[in-house]
Amino acid sequence: METKWLEDFVSLAETRSFSRSATLRHVTQPAFSRRIQALEAWAGTDLVDRSSYPTRLTPAGETLYNQSLEMLQALQSTRAMLRGHASAGQDVIEFAVPHTMAFTFFPAWVSSLSEKFGPLKSRLIALNVHDAVLRLVEGSCDLLIAYHHDSQPFQLDPNRYEMVTLGQEVLAPYVKPNAEGEPLYKLPGRAGQPLPYLGYAPGAYLGRVVDLILKQSSTAIHLDRVYETDMAEGLKAMALEGHGIAFLPFSAVKKELRAKKLVSAAQPSHTGLDMAMDIRVYRERPALSSAAKSSAQALWTYLESQTRPKTASK
Repeated sequence: METKWLEDFVSLAETRSFSRSATLRHVTQPAFSRRIQALEAWAGTDLVDRSSYPTRLTPAGETLYNQSLEMLQALQSTRAMLRGHASAGQDVIEFAVPHTMAFTFFPAWVSSLSEKFGPLKSRLIALNVHDAVLRLVEGSCDLLIAYHHDSQPFQLDPNRYEMVTLGQEVLAPYVKPNAEGEPLYKLPGRAGQPLPYLGYAPGAYLGRVVDLILKQSSTAIHLDRVYETDMAEGLKAMALEGHGIAFLPFSAVKKELRAKKLVSAAQPSHTGLDMAMDIRVYRERPALSSAAKSSAQALWTYLESQTRPKTASK
């Protein structure tokens, strides 16, 4: 039996909806249903009355729900005590950050904090976006930093999580220049001669934002995907070698733009090929989790003082 099955079951008991709980738990509905079924197999009895809607628990399910709350609380308390033994790390703030931001936004942001907030001890956990969000949901980090666009929101319950906006990032197309300083390839391209395109792997967060840019373009964009990866740094490396056009966050390319190693791939007459995204930091509300580290709480208080916080789902 896995702890996450109990967390899934508690969510289902509280939402009375498989689809809603699957969204909150960041899994597909079929996967969520399989986990509930696995818990029922472990328990040896039905926990959910599937003959009714909204979903109801069976008497055995009601019993397990009450026991699950106690068990999960006990586990969280035990974990907090164990972490308390690691006194040397109590002032270290653990950040879950998508790979791209780990290379681009995060180092400069920490530098700015050192100047305004003071010295900061941090531990960076670099992951893909999905796993970074799971770190927060599972209580395995103090703070999550991630991009946000209204078309691709994180389904984080605002009653459980809170958020502060740190700034904005612009995603736009870049390419290596030729000897004259002009783009090797210029968007939008032509139907008979599509431009080599360096794209994000399927499912990548920035890839979904790029798809939206291309979909909303007033001019047809003609691209031929010749390479893909889920990391912006990988796309930048290929773009620097002249392999094609890559949509990259400005923070990832600002040094290369100054050095004229990369230039915009969009012609001045073709606007709308970029997209602004928020940079947000999230945390679990302290009242719902073990007591926040004093260092993490101090940082959060400072960040709130710098910008007005919003609910996690907006």
